[in-house]
Amino acid sequence: MKNSKEIIRLENISVAFDGETILDDISLKIDENEFITLLGPSGCGKTTTLRIIAGFLEPDKGDVIFDGEKINGVPAYKRQVNTIFQRYALFPHLNVYENIAFGLRLKKIKEDEIRQTVSEMLSLVNLKGFGNRNIASLSGGQQQRVAIARALAVKPRVLLLDEPLGALDLKLRKDMQVELKSIQQKLGITFIYVTHDQEEALSMSDTIVVMDGGKIQQIGTPTDVYNEPSNAFVADFIGESNILDGIMHEDFSVEFAGIRFQCVDKGFKKDEPVDVVIRPEDVDVVSPEEGMLKGLVTSVTFKGVHYEIIVDVEGFKWMIQTTEKSEVDDYIGIVVKPDEIHIMKKSQYSGLYGDYSSFSEEFDELSDPTIDEAEEE
Repeated sequence: MKNSKEIIRLENISVAFDGETILDDISLKIDENEFITLLGPSGCGKTTTLRIIAGFLEPDKGDVIFDGEKINGVPAYKRQVNTIFQRYALFPHLNVYENIAFGLRLKKIKEDEIRQTVSEMLSLVNLKGFGNRNIASLSGGQQQRVAIARALAVKPRVLLLDEPLGALDLKLRKDMQVELKSIQQKLGITFIYVTHDQEEALSMSDTIVVMDGGKIQQIGTPTDVYNEPSNAFVADFIGESNILDGIMHEDFSVEFAGIRFQCVDKGFKKDEPVDVVIRPEDVDVVSPEEGMLKGLVTSVTFKGVHYEIIVDVEGFKWMIQTTEKSEVDDYIGIVVKPDEIHIMKKSQYSGLYGDYSSFSEEFDELSDPTIDEAEEE
């Protein structure tokens, strides 16, 4: 992190709507210059958290601290933040230039300064020469860039982005991810980003805040959250995971699938029941004779770079991602190295995830979060 000076702190924030808890006593620290992503499924509380920082919503309990000052009750227009929504809310009757200039005119900025700022913003979002264009004539990606330019023109200390790429197609979304990260690094301001897209969070963020059920489940760098998930929900939500019941007999020794394995974890009680996480890409396929575990291949899907195979090992369906091709009904061995085994404490999520017995391509498609409408909380 370039600069670890704190800019925003949420302290014990709780919110309920119609008796239903939306945020349950969450606390969070956000640094200057940080790209921080609130990640979680619809209804987890991430958009509500953003609205509280923006000033669109007041918490029932808890404090919002900005630059050391409590800002509860300070209206949105007086906060040094600006928000970009999934629906860009551009003004159709104004051209690109006037859309970007809108906030500056409200602040009664001089015309020559407005001209200079709009020109800088058009250049920043790669829309030089688009000033006179009609909003309706722009593509979705271009409209997105105008929304970003308009939000940044007023020089906010913090930019809040609520699923801003949700309306774009996949390729454009990936391009805009790179562009947004680049803009954030150039300007050196804090971006607080809301998404349910794990890949988006992993590729753009300095810090990821994983949320579910109105609570923060884990805070960490993308690498930490992926490699060291705090519970079964995080392990399952970020990437694919095989999650098995295990027993931590002693430091560096865990039993699962009826066999004892060496691992690199320690600090658990003797014979403590645990959740064992093994990522599909960390499993090696070998001959049955060489395998630590053996199983029957029940499904093979070609994914371009690798094959995704489902293997039944004594009733538990493992997902394995491998460049070695197997056929359905092959009997194979699998090997897992000690540093590919991650041990987690049991939680309310134990037993809910990680067995691919219901896995099918059709089911995968139906549950694709990009098909859902924008989150409503």
